Amino acid sequence: MPPDTLYQRISDYANRADPYPLYAELRENGVVRQEDGSYLVGTYHQIAALLHDPRISSDFLSRADPDDTLLRPDDDLPPAFIGVDDPEHDRLRRLAMRPFGPPHSPGRIDALHGDITRIADELIHAFRGKDRVDLVDEFAYPLPVTVICRLLGVPQEDVPRVRVWTNTIIAALDPADGDDPKRRRHSAMEARTAMAEYLGDLAEERRRRPTADMLSALANDEGPEGRLTQPELKSTAVLLLIAGHETTVNLIANGMLTFLRRPDILEQLRAAPELMPRAVEELLRYEPPVHFLPQRSPLTDIDVAGVTVPKGAPLILMLAAGNRDPVRFADPDRFDPLRENNQHFGFGSGIHNCFGAPLARIEAQIALHAILDQLAGSRLVEDPPPYRRSPVLRGPRHLLIERTAGA
Repeated sequence: MPPDTLYQRISDYANRADPYPLYAELRENGVVRQEDGSYLVGTYHQIAALLHDPRISSDFLSRADPDDTLLRPDDDLPPAFIGVDDPEHDRLRRLAMRPFGPPHSPGRIDALHGDITRIADELIHAFRGKDRVDLVDEFAYPLPVTVICRLLGVPQEDVPRVRVWTNTIIAALDPADGDDPKRRRHSAMEARTAMAEYLGDLAEERRRRPTADMLSALANDEGPEGRLTQPELKSTAVLLLIAGHETTVNLIANGMLTFLRRPDILEQLRAAPELMPRAVEELLRYEPPVHFLPQRSPLTDIDVAGVTVPKGAPLILMLAAGNRDPVRFADPDRFDPLRENNQHFGFGSGIHNCFGAPLARIEAQIALHAILDQLAGSRLVEDPPPYRRSPVLRGPRHLLIERTAGA
């Protein structure tokens, strides 16, 4: 098939279970212009260079047709820091980082270790007596959403509302969905606004009665640059809440699926649990939770591997394709928990590298270590399992296993 249909084929749900042959086709064709005028990049070194190139913008206004951007912000809610360029990106990210990690809050993530372990153990305890378990609905989803809600200070009883809003927003990232894209964009904006108002009201409560959670810190912190404005706080909180669990759900689910398909790896990790941090890094390369970045564009005409990408053209960086580039990784289609020099794109790279990477790593390491014994002797009910609709945030929607007696 012609290479200018690659994005269409990658987005087709029929290829969700195994997009990797399409990524190999992309690498063979270099930088490829698509029928819709976008440009796909799938080789490791080109992606790495573009992620660090100041001429590449993440601001939707830099697009030649900004109205074509599904998740462009409305007039009342500014974009979060992942959707703007420096110096504004740097200012907003630093303000958000103050209550999250070093140097101002160096112990916040490490302090969650015990809570994450307890949550994982409680979820696994609920498996008792069940012959069949959905590892996504009963483990991979509730663990990170519970963690991020506790971290931010969102009450547990409001988690179902968070899930509805998040699903609506994520649906707008599916370019192959049969619904009208304008309708999906409108629904996503409504959901984002509703979530922002909800989190803004919680922040106002924290201003009146400060607590120990991160939302309270964001609302009350007076750093050298002052506070986030209320609209900035709402946009930041929405980003942290969604990104703080959606990608980790995929990472955990993809990890469990990989281990179930590779009993030898499962037994290796049970015998040597100290390998789990390296196994998680390999998962981030081999089955990353984010497959591509669809919202980039050059600020001027640029040359990428001999192809001129014009100013403002949509530039789609296929991270998962770069993660399996044989020019960069030996035997890239093999899962190797002992892989050396594993500088993957699982958390992106450059100034927009994943803000929550330290938390996601700890959650995945704890969760996958805790679940190892449950996976041993279990079998997949369906392989490949049903996948989520989104080609961007790729992972199983359900992961049904049948468990051995007495497990």
